[in-house]
Amino acid sequence: MRPRYTATAERHGPWWAITVSELPGVFSQSRRLDRVEAMARDAIALFLEAPSDSFDVEVREVLSPDVEHAVHAAIVARAEVLARQEAASATSRAAVRTLADLGLPHRDIGRLLDLSHQRVGQLLGTKPAIGAVGRSRSGQRRPR
Repeated sequence: MRPRYTATAERHGPWWAITVSELPGVFSQSRRLDRVEAMARDAIALFLEAPSDSFDVEVREVLSPDVEHAVHAAIVARAEVLARQEAASATSRAAVRTLADLGLPHRDIGRLLDLSHQRVGQLLGTKPAIGAVGRSRSGQRRPR
């Protein structure tokens, strides 16, 4: 089993200060959070005199309570929006299917549900026939 170390990153001015609780005396810093793991990995490897891929690193961000609250609120709000989008999609699929079962054309379904006729086709899982021919605005036949 590979050793696992926890790199704690705490914001100090423009830097993330990095400590490794399992290895007192191992410190580093990074300007960006996405670089914390690499910086911690390098510091640990130097301290242990071991290859940087011989252990695992878990990054733990430490934020002030007000920042933690703002981050949590944003994550919760996005999750709620996603859940509502999924519910709206399921409801739209059911409505499209119901209207299609009544024999309505895609364009009528789209107009009723404020969707494009292409989206209606996607929701129904249908595609236009290959080589289908439509009419241009001038009335001339044209391939679709």
